[in-house]
Amino acid sequence: MTFSDHDLAQRLELTEARSNAAFVEARARIFPKSGAQWQAIAGAYVLFDGPGSPLTQTFGLGLFEETTAVDLDRIEAFFAARQAPVLHEISPLASPTLLPLLGARGYQPIEFTSVLYQDLTPASAPEPPHSDIRTRIIGPEEADAWASTAAAGWLEEAPELTAFLRELGAVSAQSAGMTCFVAEAEGAAIATASLYMHGGVALLAGASTVLVGRRRGAQAALLAARLHHAAAHGCTLAMMGALPGSQSQRNAERHGFRIAYTRAKWQLLREGR
Repeated sequence: MTFSDHDLAQRLELTEARSNAAFVEARARIFPKSGAQWQAIAGAYVLFDGPGSPLTQTFGLGLFEETTAVDLDRIEAFFAARQAPVLHEISPLASPTLLPLLGARGYQPIEFTSVLYQDLTPASAPEPPHSDIRTRIIGPEEADAWASTAAAGWLEEAPELTAFLRELGAVSAQSAGMTCFVAEAEGAAIATASLYMHGGVALLAGASTVLVGRRRGAQAALLAARLHHAAAHGCTLAMMGALPGSQSQRNAERHGFRIAYTRAKWQLLREGR
């Protein structure tokens, strides 16, 4: 059994950071004028995907190297130059010197994420549910169709974000190392999900189901398909993120995931130096 400790946090946070860096690189390739780019500062991944993108933030701050005031100066300058907010996803296993430093500079926590994981072997991956749902990995030529299906599943909650969500899905589908899955019923796509693997860790993301396809076991089938694929490719851990106490977290725990830690997102709200 893998226990929740500093080593595990490094593996999980690095996998998510690498996934987001691949997304930023894809954005820069597909939309050269976007200014999307990332760099490593003090062991953290500092990512810019546009001022309003949920990927514009850092990952791994204080987890791989000690963070100093000079490091934060560089990071804050990176975002200021791009007129973007300064946001950090902070693991509670980061250096204990980091939080006082953030507090003194005017940062405040604004959001929490449950980071969940489970040990993975070919034998432990769940069997797909017995249903009429078929899952498969999409081909490169299906990226736009996959993105449209993913966006359709999210648009019920945010109909005003149609163009943004389709673009988000299209870039994700073309990110290096990302494997995109689709679930179909009667030949029609009803759900999507994605998988990113790094260093033996499988990051599960991109889960979306269109309204007419819900409560048919599509996401259970996609979860099984991704875990089998990851285990077959040498992954020994699977991870995902969820809003604390959400239905997504409960579903993950029902399928054998457990909480590694609760991560906080910190935002620079005022100059405190």
